[in-house]
Amino acid sequence: MTDYDVLAEVYEWLISDAKLPPAEFAASFDDVLSLLPSNAQVLDCSCGTGQLAVGLAGRGLQVVATDASEAMVRRTAELSEEFGASVRAVRASWEELPDHFEDGTFDLVFCVGNSLHHAAGATGRGVALESMSRLLRPGGRLVLTSRTWELVRARGSRLDISDRLVRRNGRDAVVVYRWEIAPTWEEEHHIEIAIAQVDATGLVQVRSELLSCWPYRSEELEVELHRVGLRTEASTFDLEAENYLVVASKVQTPGSLPYLT
Repeated sequence: MTDYDVLAEVYEWLISDAKLPPAEFAASFDDVLSLLPSNAQVLDCSCGTGQLAVGLAGRGLQVVATDASEAMVRRTAELSEEFGASVRAVRASWEELPDHFEDGTFDLVFCVGNSLHHAAGATGRGVALESMSRLLRPGGRLVLTSRTWELVRARGSRLDISDRLVRRNGRDAVVVYRWEIAPTWEEEHHIEIAIAQVDATGLVQVRSELLSCWPYRSEELEVELHRVGLRTEASTFDLEAENYLVVASKVQTPGSLPYLT
């Protein structure tokens, strides 16, 4: 699992304008949130700096936010305090989730922000998805967003430099992605993300982090979800789109109580 301890301090430059306000980030998931019972238990298991978790708490949901990066968890707690939101922030990798929460605790689990590719290969993804599935109540849902890795690999190794300045906290920055695409799907790939900030004097400060990732095909993800007891309800996968969203529900086992919507 890759840490984001360096990028955590400047992560807001990687969040789109539309999703920077917590309420608007949560609103982007209105369709699935409308299916929840009141006072539902929700887990954001790749919380980043907490925009989604804080937005969900603002709706009256009981929210837990986890991340493998201690710095991300700290920033989530700070954002929660800033907005007066009740969010429990816990440092935990995906494989550690069952150590912190009982099976069947949550009505909804989020794994968004193109996070799953940081799990180490098919084995790591399987462990991560198994942990998420275990924590869902029967009939509960997993909401996952992913890069379209078929498109990423087709473009090959490259340097992507933003063509505009991004302004956050009164400072401008340029975001740069350097992609190292391995020869085969199964090998470890790398993304180096650099944020070049321009201060008031015109000096440039660069923060960067090299991140490991293991891509997967959309059909592989479908199979892996099914393997851990999750049934895909909806997918926006499109070979020409940069990202897609998957909503999968926890299959009810004989004798389990129905999920109320």
